[in-house]
Amino acid sequence: MSTVAGTNVLYTVQQGVARITLNRPHLLNPLNTALAAELADAAEAAARDPGVWVVEVRGAGASFCSGMDRTALSIGEIGEAFFRHWIRALNCLEDMGKPVLAVKHGDCLGGGLQLALACDFRLAAQDAILGLGATRHGLIPDGAVLRLARVVGIGRAKELALLNDNISAEAARALGLVNWVVAPAALEATVDEILEKCLHAAPTAVRHTKRLLHESFHVDPREVIEEVVEAQRECMASWEIALANRAWDEKREARFYPPPEGNDLPGDS
Repeated sequence: MSTVAGTNVLYTVQQGVARITLNRPHLLNPLNTALAAELADAAEAAARDPGVWVVEVRGAGASFCSGMDRTALSIGEIGEAFFRHWIRALNCLEDMGKPVLAVKHGDCLGGGLQLALACDFRLAAQDAILGLGATRHGLIPDGAVLRLARVVGIGRAKELALLNDNISAEAARALGLVNWVVAPAALEATVDEILEKCLHAAPTAVRHTKRLLHESFHVDPREVIEEVVEAQRECMASWEIALANRAWDEKREARFYPPPEGNDLPGDS
C-alpha cells in the first residue's frame, strides 16, 4: 500500500485501487483552492501510475462534498487559480483511461455534484442529497455545465442548473444522475462489488472503450472506423486477450488484476 500525505485530499493506492478522499470533514468537505490543487495532483498521480487500475473518489466524514467554500468565496480567496486547478482535476478524472467511481453520501452539492459528474460511475447512499446551486451564488457550474445535459438531457439539466433544486438520491437515480442507490449500511460492500467488477475488465479494452464513448458525442461513427479498428487491433495483440481466452477455455471468469509478471498497464501520461 502506498500513501501520499495531503492536508485537504488523501491519496492511497492498494491492490490496484487508488482512493482519493476529500479531507475537510469538519466543514463537510467544501472546495477551496488548496483542495482543488491537491485533487488535481492526486488525479494525475492515479492516471500515470501503472499500478492503478481503478479510482475511487469519496469524502471523509458525514458528507461527500458540500460545494464551494462560501467563506473563502466571500473574502476573495476564490479566483482563477481555483478554477484552473478544478478544471484540471475534473478533466483528468474524466479523461484517464481507467474507471473512476464516485461514492456519495450526505451532501453532494455544487462542486460535489460537478465532481461526481466527471467520474464514470456514481454510487449514492440513500441519505445523499444532490444539487448544484452555482447560479444562485453568481457563478457558472463550470464542472457540470458541459457534462450534465449528456447525462440527464437538456431539459432536466436546465432545471438543475438554473432553478437549483436539491434532489434525493432516489430522484437522482430516476434521472440517470446516479447509477446505484443503496442503504448507508450497504455502501462499503457495494463499493467492493463495483471495484471487483472493474478488476475483471481488460484494461486496454477499458481505456479505448471509455475514450471512444466520450468521442461518440462529437463524431460520426463512420469517420472513426479506422481508429476503432486500430484500437481493436491493439486489444487483440494484448496480453489481456490471451488471458481472457485461457479463462474461457478453462470455463472460468477472467480477472485481469493482478496482471501476469511484466504486463502492467501503462499509465496515461
